[in-house]
Parts: sequence; C-alpha cells; structure tokens
Amino acid sequence: MSITTAPADFATTSAANPSAPPPRPRSRLLARDAVRLGTVGLRTRPARAILSALGIAIGIAAMIAVVGISASSQAKLNAQLASLGTNLLTAQAGKSVFGQDTKLPPDTIAKVGMLDGVESASGYGDLSVSVYRSHLTDPSETGGITVRAADLRLPGTTGARLAAGSWLNAATANFPAVVLGAKAAERLGVASPGAQVWLGGRYFTVVGILEAVPLAPELDTSALIGIPIAHAQFGYDGSPTMVYERSSDAAVESVRTRLGRTVSPQTPDQVTVSRPSDALAAKKAADQAFTGLLVGLGSVALLVGGIGVANTMIISVLERRREIGLRRALGATRGHIRTQFLSEALLLSALGGVLGAALGVAVTAGFALLRGWPVAIPPVTLAIAIGATLLIGAVAGLYPAVRAARTDPTTALGG
Repeated sequence: MSITTAPADFATTSAANPSAPPPRPRSRLLARDAVRLGTVGLRTRPARAILSALGIAIGIAAMIAVVGISASSQAKLNAQLASLGTNLLTAQAGKSVFGQDTKLPPDTIAKVGMLDGVESASGYGDLSVSVYRSHLTDPSETGGITVRAADLRLPGTTGARLAAGSWLNAATANFPAVVLGAKAAERLGVASPGAQVWLGGRYFTVVGILEAVPLAPELDTSALIGIPIAHAQFGYDGSPTMVYERSSDAAVESVRTRLGRTVSPQTPDQVTVSRPSDALAAKKAADQAFTGLLVGLGSVALLVGGIGVANTMIISVLERRREIGLRRALGATRGHIRTQFLSEALLLSALGGVLGAALGVAVTAGFALLRGWPVAIPPVTLAIAIGATLLIGAVAGLYPAVRAARTDPTTALGG
C-alpha cells in the first residue's frame, strides 16, 4: 500500500509559532490502493457479493431492455414510414352542426385529384352488406369485416401491396370479384385467390389478398369490390366514405389546408382531414408513456438492489470489526477506512451495472432479432444506467463507510 504525505511548510510554521510542534503530515490512499482494498471484501465473500450485484443487475437489465425494445420497435416503424412516405392525407365526412352524419359528394375523388400538388387520389365507399365464408355461415358471425366499393387507384395511393393474386381492374370491377385485406382473409379462412365467399347474398370470387397496410389499417379488415358491381348489385351511389390523397412532401401542408374547401366548398368544417402518420405518432407517444412506466418499475428494482448493497456493506462492517481495529492500530486513518468501504460499495455496484447492461443488451438484441427489428439501444441509456448504479452504490455505501471509520480500534480489537 502506498501512502503519500503532503510536505509541511516548517519555515512558515516556525515563524508563526516557534514553540508549536511540527504539523502532522496528511496521509491519503492512492487510487490503485483504494481499488485493491475495495476488492478485499468482494474476494473473501464472493457468493454474497454476486447476489448483491445481481439485485442491481436485474434493475439495470429491466431498464435497458424496456428502453431498447421500445427504441427498436420505433426504429422499425420509422423505417416503414420512410419507405411508404408520410405524404398521405385522408378526408372523410364529419358531423353536421346538429350532430348528424354527413356524406361526401360523389365527385369528391375527381375534385381532389385536380388540386395543385396532388399526385394521386383514391378512396372507397362503405356498403351495408356483409361477407361470410359461405351461405351456411351463421349471419351473426360477421368477423368485423366491412364490404367496401374501392376505386381502382387505391393500392397506388395508399401504398398497399398484394400478398397474393391481383388487384381489381376495369374488367373484374364489373363482375363479382373481391380483394380481401390481410385480416379479412385470415378471419374468413381464405389462404389463396380462387376461393369464393358469400357477399351480399351471392358468391364472389377472391382475386387477390392484400398485405397489411400500415398507413391505412382500415383496409386490413376490408372486402373490396369494384364500384360498377357495387352500383349494379347494391345500389351504391358513388359517395366515398374515405378519400386518400398523396402529394409531394413540399405540398403536403398546402394541400391539407385546401382539401376541406375543395371537397365541400359550402361546409368545409364538415370534412375531417388527417394524416395517418399523425395517428402513428400519437401511438408512438403512447408507447413512450408506457415505456416510462416500465422504466419506473425498473428504477424500483434498481432501488431494491441499492438497499441490498447497503445491507451487504453494513454486515461486512460488523463482521470485519477486528480487521478495521487492526488497521486503525497500524496507523490507518478514518479517511482510509472510509475510502476502503466506499470503494467496495462502488465496485459492487459497478459489477452489477456492467452485468445488468450486458444482460439488457442481450435481451434487447434477442427480442429484436426474433421480431425482425433493427437493434436500437440509445448509448445514453447505457451511460445513464451505469451512472445510476454508481450513484446508488455511493449512497448505499456511505453510511456503512462512515460507520466503519468511526469504529474505535481498542474496542474493535478487544471485542
């Protein structure tokens, strides 16, 4: 053990008070000696040290895994939005001043398509008919599927992709053909095109199945038929329920402000205009709030780990009274003893922090890879987590360190 002493200024002392004894040199531990002494308790009682570090590791792992999994999910969502584009606007009928449902004009899609900055426009109209797997299906088992008359440009505007089959065209839109959304196909038990479903009192042939549509999730539970067949068979008047519009990124806000007046010049306030990415942003904010709750739970676990460190250190002080008394008798100061036990607490916490960080990263990476997400762990999270463990270790070890420093060497050796 190396001990450094601060040189005394004897000339100054003698000049101030010639009869005063020379000042006692101050002694302090070097950093390497403090670390070496701090490992003594950990090496002599490894099982207890590991269990105490594990308490902190669980809290740290929980915090990092929660934040990492949430960040990975958001990275996946952001990548999807970037590939699909966030320049999609929707318009649908709102409520009148008397709270009644309104309808969009039949020529809405055509008028929206003529707006400056609009690249494509499409939409669909809801039909008051149901779809079943067959005519023998219980009429009450609708499966939450909505039949909709779809504009032929719908996939290009919304970014919808086909999982199987083909989309409606000018020919099939006139015949009993239907394209099913991803969830609709699953609920109807249709795995591939060519099957028939009972729609509006007659059989329709499934010509295509869509993949999930992130920016238009309502299409996932839809059975989409052509507008001509909807008009001929079910009396569809051409009034769209939902209109989709895609414009250049630079023109999005300009189109958004003009969309309501274009659709309904007399009552633009009865047209609801929104952007699907805004809803996804709201969902992302809700996920972040949930993440905050889980981080709070992880912090509680971290606090419990800190209490475990404090308990371990207090017991260590009680069990090592003779060691403390012997060191004091050999010249160790209270500062030496305090530094020793505080170093031990910090090392114990650092062990738990590093172990917890590694475990949290492993859990996050494993979960993200299984889901096909990119692994995204904010580096600041790791820094905050390890920093929190050291802070908790310092706080938890402070009282035991002070208590050890106050141990009377005579009493300790005699007891």
